[in-house]
Amino acid sequence: MEENHMAGKHGLEGDEDLQFLLDGGNLVKIRSSSWKKPRFYRLQDDCKTLWHESKKTLRPSRTFTLDDIESVRKGRQSEGLKKHTDASVEELCFSIFFKGSKKNLDLMAASDVEATRWVKALDKVLNNMRNLSHQKKSEHWIINCMRKADKNADNKMTLKELKHFLRQINVEVDDTYAEEIFKKCDTSNSDSLEDSEIKHFYDMLTHREEIDVIYGQYSKTEGQMSASDLLNFLLNEQREQATPEDAYKLIEKYEVDEIAKQKKRMTKDGFLMYLHHDDGSILNPAHKPVYQDMSQPLNHYYISSSHNTYLMEDQVKGPSSTEAYIRALMKSCRCVELDCWDGDNGEPVIYHGYTMTSKVLFREVIQAIKDYAFKTSEYPVILSLENHCTLEQQKLMAHYLISILGEALLSKPLGYTIPTNFPSPEELKGKFLIKGKRLNKLDAFFNKNNTIEDDSVSEEDEAADFKENKQNGQKAKSKKSKIKLAKQLSDIVIYCKSVHFSGFEHARDNQDFYEMSSFKESKAFNLADTSATAFCHHNMDKLSRIYPAGSRTNSSNYNPVPMWNVGCQIVALNFQTPSKEMHLNQGRFLPNGFCGYILKPEFQRSLSSQFNPNTLTKGPWLKRKTFHVMVVSGQQLPKINKEKHKSIVDPLVRVEVCGVPADNASKETHYIDNNGFNPTWNESFKFVIHVPELALVRFVVEDYDSTSQNDLIGHYCLPLTSVQNGYRHVPLLTKRGDVICSAGLFVHLMLIDAK
Repeated sequence: MEENHMAGKHGLEGDEDLQFLLDGGNLVKIRSSSWKKPRFYRLQDDCKTLWHESKKTLRPSRTFTLDDIESVRKGRQSEGLKKHTDASVEELCFSIFFKGSKKNLDLMAASDVEATRWVKALDKVLNNMRNLSHQKKSEHWIINCMRKADKNADNKMTLKELKHFLRQINVEVDDTYAEEIFKKCDTSNSDSLEDSEIKHFYDMLTHREEIDVIYGQYSKTEGQMSASDLLNFLLNEQREQATPEDAYKLIEKYEVDEIAKQKKRMTKDGFLMYLHHDDGSILNPAHKPVYQDMSQPLNHYYISSSHNTYLMEDQVKGPSSTEAYIRALMKSCRCVELDCWDGDNGEPVIYHGYTMTSKVLFREVIQAIKDYAFKTSEYPVILSLENHCTLEQQKLMAHYLISILGEALLSKPLGYTIPTNFPSPEELKGKFLIKGKRLNKLDAFFNKNNTIEDDSVSEEDEAADFKENKQNGQKAKSKKSKIKLAKQLSDIVIYCKSVHFSGFEHARDNQDFYEMSSFKESKAFNLADTSATAFCHHNMDKLSRIYPAGSRTNSSNYNPVPMWNVGCQIVALNFQTPSKEMHLNQGRFLPNGFCGYILKPEFQRSLSSQFNPNTLTKGPWLKRKTFHVMVVSGQQLPKINKEKHKSIVDPLVRVEVCGVPADNASKETHYIDNNGFNPTWNESFKFVIHVPELALVRFVVEDYDSTSQNDLIGHYCLPLTSVQNGYRHVPLLTKRGDVICSAGLFVHLMLIDAK
């Protein structure tokens, strides 16, 4: 395909930055202090693949797709560049960070101008790709597969190439059927498909019978949908409180045929376009931006939280990294953990104590947190300090926090009187809060006579969890150990003072609102089972942090839902571990601008509430609903085993509801043999929901295997309260939480009051 044609596909035809990437240039690839080698890099003509030369005899060149790139960052931002290059080349360096576990690519240009040009151009093409409409992505994907199948690159497809193409797009057909399609499309009888014949073939493949049926039911105006027909569809199928004006707006927004648009009509193509965009998505578009009241006290929100944030892998010997903090913050995590220990040369370090995990400098972590904390969310970030340092290094920690974070560090209570309640996320926008031990009460700020020197306090240590883990040979530490606490570090702990938990009654009678406890998962789950209402009440005026057991050395996670059910705010998970638990976390925080804060239901905030998720007595939380789900079809489900040439998926869909125990349920479709391209199930399920405000809905697509565990193809999770009724498209995410371009499910949903 010609460059301009593909550039046009990307909407960047004739763009200077795109041309710069297509022309390419020399960059220095950096792996270590001694391994710095020049390599030629350029964007291939498909505008989707970056090519670079390699000096390996067997592989003289390599490529990677732009889809794999998470971000491009200017300067010495990676650990490799900081370690292996001098500060004097800061402006010449940039790094390409990849999704998943692929190692980042560290590069150096000949000049600042050139480095800036590479970063700007790559960012532009990446943003442009990400902003492509679903339909363009879909077309882009199909044409890309056609090109791969066109072995001799003559823009024609033989029957053999056609079969290869079908396998690429996950459809297995027998020879008779393949020949049949071929003959239908080969109108020129040339034994190959070209131009309009390929287009015909494409149309046959993208045909959606289920959409034809729905469109046919409502297109009552000369075979098209008038604004009135569309309004009927919105009212009757989508159950929206729509007006004629809404119908006109959708036609204006999505109709592709100008003549139909002028007549205020919607063609089938326009209808498909509508279904594939935000208005036709399962996620209510009104819930996509920040839509909740952000002026409530901080403890009235669930807060997206990470445990041992510094770890990239497991808890025993994996690497610690500033990159782990960046990744968590870019996923809108709003509470990160810093396990602080004495380091060499008087410099405090962060690592998992008593293990072989690598160490990272405290000051480098604070700098990375400052740089990335508010890129995806402007709401406050809590730095949870696990302090194991001696007095001198604690003073240095305080110095770094104050000097690096500057004005963004909350160093005194808001207002001019002794606080009696938390400030709101809105009031704390752009601020860092330190969670840790404090030598005195907050009233010290308002009572000048109440001065304190360095003192000794009891520090409760999560490392004690390792007692459970003797088989790994870690040293155990006693439950409590006296450590000296530097006044400078104590003074910057404002609204998150760590205290030992001695029971709900003791907390109610003796603790101030800003004094908070951390609970190991076993303790927290036990309390949630035996004292759920008391736990809920505790969380109405205080914060609670839950963390995984020390025995989870592989960085696995516990189920966060029972903790949210009793109103716990800081439910800390291992963000580095792709798992069902992290999928639920991603779903919980998906709405409200993905800002890391979700307002808890009113019955978890009102002191008069007697809510208990385990018994479900009558109360405002009990709003019985029936949730009808019809799984209609799937589109372009990716192959799981790409190495296996003839591997085609046998997909099934599981629908899960996760909430209070009475609402937990799971139902699944049958599997479809050998079709990931357009499988159709048309299977209906019914769920009875008692507490909809706490329920999450999760769609899981798996590749069925009769001999072993099914492989995950994709998933999507969101709160039930953010689900739109009617015919909706469900996007799919990879195990690591990245969107799978073009793939999705088509479903019909109905949430109604139960009789």
